[in-house]
Amino acid sequence: MSELEEVLSGESAHAAPAAILEGLSGAAAHWRMEGAPRTIYEELWHIAFWQQMTLDWVSGRETAYPAQAADGFPSAQDVKRETWEQLRERFFAGNGQAAEVARDVGGLDKLVSCPSRPDMPVRVMTVREQLESLGAHNAYHLGRIVLLRQVQGLWPPAGGGFSW
Repeated sequence: MSELEEVLSGESAHAAPAAILEGLSGAAAHWRMEGAPRTIYEELWHIAFWQQMTLDWVSGRETAYPAQAADGFPSAQDVKRETWEQLRERFFAGNGQAAEVARDVGGLDKLVSCPSRPDMPVRVMTVREQLESLGAHNAYHLGRIVLLRQVQGLWPPAGGGFSW
C-alpha cells in the first residue's frame, strides 16, 4: 500500500478510519457535547461530503463548490434520511474509491479542475494533490471524532487505536 493510500484509509499519521469508527452506536454518533460544534455523525457526514466532491473532481465531473460552509454539513432532513450505519457504509465506499484512485499511479499526475469558493478562480491541481488535500482534511475531522470518543469514554475502541 502506498503512503497516499495509507493517508486515506490506513494508519499513516493516525489510526485507520475503520478503527476510529469501530463499535460506535448511533446514540454515541449523535451525542451532542456542550460546547462542541458538531456530533460524530455530523463530522463523518462532512468528511463523506468532501470525499465525494474530491471523487467527482478527480473523475472529471464538474461539481460546484458549496455556496456556504453550512452546505458541507448535514441538515436536519439529511440526518433523518440517513442512519448512522448508512452513513458509515457511504463513507467507507467512498474511502475505498479514493484509495483505488491513489493506487492508479499512472493517473496521479493528471491535472483536474477543482472549483473554489464563490468568486474565486477555479484551481487546477493534480489528482495526487487533490487526494493529499482530502487525506489532510479527513485526518483533521477524524481527529475531532477521536476527541469526541475520548470525551464519551469510548476510546480506544475494542480493536485498539493510538492512545497517545
